[in-house]
Amino acid sequence: MRAFATLLERLVYTRSRNAKLKLIGDYLKETPDPDRGWALAALTGGLDLPAIKPALIRALVEERVDPVLFYLSRDYVGDTAETVSLIWPRPDHVPETDLDLSLGAVVERMRSLSRSEAPGVLAAYLDRLEPEERFALLKMATGALRVGVTARLAKTALAQAFGLDVDAVEEVWHGIAPPYPTLFAWAEGQGAQPRAEALPVFRSFMLAHALEDVRVDMADYAAEWKWDGIRVQLVHAGGETRLYSRAGDDITRGFPEVATAFRAPGVLDGELMVKGEAQGADEHGGAAASFNALQQRLNRKAVTAKMLADYPAFVRLYDIMFDGTEDLRELPWTERRQRLETFAAKLDPARFDVSSLIEAEDFTTLEAIRAGARDASIEGVMLKRRDSAYVAGRRVGLWYKWKRDPLTADCVVMYAQRGNGRRSSYYSDFTFGCWTDEGELLPVGKAYSGITDEELKWLDRWVRNHTVQRFGPVREVEKSLVFEVAFDSIHSSGRHKSGVAMRFPRIARIRTDKPAAEADRLETLQRLIT
Repeated sequence: MRAFATLLERLVYTRSRNAKLKLIGDYLKETPDPDRGWALAALTGGLDLPAIKPALIRALVEERVDPVLFYLSRDYVGDTAETVSLIWPRPDHVPETDLDLSLGAVVERMRSLSRSEAPGVLAAYLDRLEPEERFALLKMATGALRVGVTARLAKTALAQAFGLDVDAVEEVWHGIAPPYPTLFAWAEGQGAQPRAEALPVFRSFMLAHALEDVRVDMADYAAEWKWDGIRVQLVHAGGETRLYSRAGDDITRGFPEVATAFRAPGVLDGELMVKGEAQGADEHGGAAASFNALQQRLNRKAVTAKMLADYPAFVRLYDIMFDGTEDLRELPWTERRQRLETFAAKLDPARFDVSSLIEAEDFTTLEAIRAGARDASIEGVMLKRRDSAYVAGRRVGLWYKWKRDPLTADCVVMYAQRGNGRRSSYYSDFTFGCWTDEGELLPVGKAYSGITDEELKWLDRWVRNHTVQRFGPVREVEKSLVFEVAFDSIHSSGRHKSGVAMRFPRIARIRTDKPAAEADRLETLQRLIT
């Protein structure tokens, strides 16, 4: 555990991307199997320890430490794992056991635990580990490392350390289970490159750059709507179908009607949505409900018959990566588009359609079309270079995303909470509200993004000086500060007292010039509901 704990600590305090790549790469080269494989799984979100839950960790520490002291410490530190690792009392006498404290042994033991075994085993590990190692163990167990490392960065570090192509690593990643013995054997030249042709594995998506101060020639680019669902990849290979999210998570069980309907061998790229009230086609290519409707289906362990009937899912197709076993990614977009339309014609039209193209003779015409579109399920416009291959990741000049202009509202700050990671010492998560006709302030959203480091420090001081009440880690503040909040759309919500929920809220600016009494009213937001 010591080496992995040291790696996490260094990653937390390292800002440079190249320095992070070197830290991870050096660790993977110097650490033996299976420890390095489990470390890589933890860094990429591929490690699951189902018996260890945050509630169990809190219960264990409350048995050993005054609960009031623990929660005050948690409020100050801003992170449960870090608090527990520091406050956990080392027993005066630790009985001799045969516990192996290597990373691989710890992970293997904890993966096999039942719920009844978990408290005793976890406590035994925490008793024997040093604070840095406890922190690593708890972060790994809860799946919330927050060390500034994405899955892609970790895979890039592996590729650079062993002289591999990162796209080749991505290509086989989901066909190999942790601790990835065949992957490391290939990396070190001791085994063949893993293959995934007959497996329904995830391939990396092609991504787009934001269109900023760029005007493109429509002779070189095709335009289509950017839909407001979730990006998915449909894979059918070896007689099996899988649906993957943009992050590569398997979401097949959550959308069985889509998986069942996709039985043609191939790999498609599209947007998962649910149908709107009108089942016919609209001017943009089909009736899709807002993202709020799709949210009713997301992250469900079980899907009821009622949910399938009330929120029927479908996929609006963007691109084709494989037709059967034929890899089409090197073909230009124009040829892939033709192949996609041919492929899609064989699919169930109740579950699949092709995203329609926008006819615009020049960029000025496209600007006007985009400005006039604020449909509930349209997020903006995609621009795709007609000769572009399907390339994993973001490549400059190939695809652009041009989101619609956000909506804005002036809202009053109501509550503040500490952030996580490097923001754990600051009040950086804010709940804000709007006024009812009766003069009551009701929460309408929560945001933490959009502010600079200097603004963060100013807001932290403001919160500390204007707190009126505390609720554990949350501070209620004077209702005197206004944020201009930007958001993509707003929807009805039965879960919120205000009856509304914002989509992607972020802080556009701090309105110190505006009195709180002049902030927007709830009825203003209700008129924007889609």
